[in-house]
Amino acid sequence: QVQLVESGGGSVQAGGNLTLSCKISGGYSYINYCMAWFRQAPEKEREGVAAVGDGSTFYVDSVKGRFTISRDNGKNTAYLQMNSLKPEDTAMYFCGTISCVRIKWLLPDDVSRWGQGTQVTVSS
Repeated sequence: QVQLVESGGGSVQAGGNLTLSCKISGGYSYINYCMAWFRQAPEKEREGVAAVGDGSTFYVDSVKGRFTISRDNGKNTAYLQMNSLKPEDTAMYFCGTISCVRIKWLLPDDVSRWGQGTQVTVSS
């Protein structure tokens, strides 16, 4: 049974930084998965933030230049480094395994497994 566990969320002031982690366990070798980060603010739809495949990365425009997605295959973990955080980045952040074929679209429907989420709150 594949499981994803996020960590690293918290509360920061605008301009601050956070790094989220997503550890995957069970199932096939981690290296076979494409990974993605999504976020969902209250009363808003879940939004794709970033994804990482086999050497390729994709970002939603609103986080380009501020967020960096990466993965450590040896640790079965994906990361989301978030710099220069803004109040509008406030949301619950979820990691998931995403279709490697459709990865660039960052769509929730292309995610097969989700973690439980970690809250990020940015105050002004």
